[in-house]
Amino acid sequence: MNKPSGYDEARAIGSYIPPEVGGHYCTIKQVSETKSKTGKDMIVVLFDFCSPDQQAGYFEKAFKEDTRDDKKWPFAGTKYIMVNDYQDPKKTSRQFKTFCFNFEKSNQCEVTWEGKDWGKQFKGKKIGVIFGQEESEWDGKKRMRTVPVYWCEFSKAKEQNIPEPKYLQPSAPVNPAPTTYDNDFMSIPEGADEEIPF
Repeated sequence: MNKPSGYDEARAIGSYIPPEVGGHYCTIKQVSETKSKTGKDMIVVLFDFCSPDQQAGYFEKAFKEDTRDDKKWPFAGTKYIMVNDYQDPKKTSRQFKTFCFNFEKSNQCEVTWEGKDWGKQFKGKKIGVIFGQEESEWDGKKRMRTVPVYWCEFSKAKEQNIPEPKYLQPSAPVNPAPTTYDNDFMSIPEGADEEIPF
């Protein structure tokens, strides 16, 4: 048999290493303004792990190794954030304020609101992201995946607690108190249209 085309580039099952749960030091690759499917203002944040993180360059490597024609920045390194509150569109959403607040703390700066290309001020800057486990279902099968749960200050990323795993249907919840990070990120189905950075 001749060596199949693309053999060296193909990834073997079991070779995938997911992001570690807990805090990560991150660099913002891109922030773009867009609209939700219902016409509401939102931003899309693309980020990657950076030094001194042990998984620095994780999403860029995955992006470069993606051989699909329509490759996108990895799902776990992409966050969609609604600008306004769901219940009261005259108010800013907590997730948007949390992102801006931790961006400012991480970079000792203030978000500017004037001018064109608003998202450019974030490119290359630092922020902390906390990852946890979340149960999802696809094609009738349940699985746990590692996803970003909330933002934090860059320098405090490793001090953060690992979030409790989030299940689709908790079988026997113990002290079912609401978590403090539920609204920090908006859940978007895997495979949703995402933008390629740079």
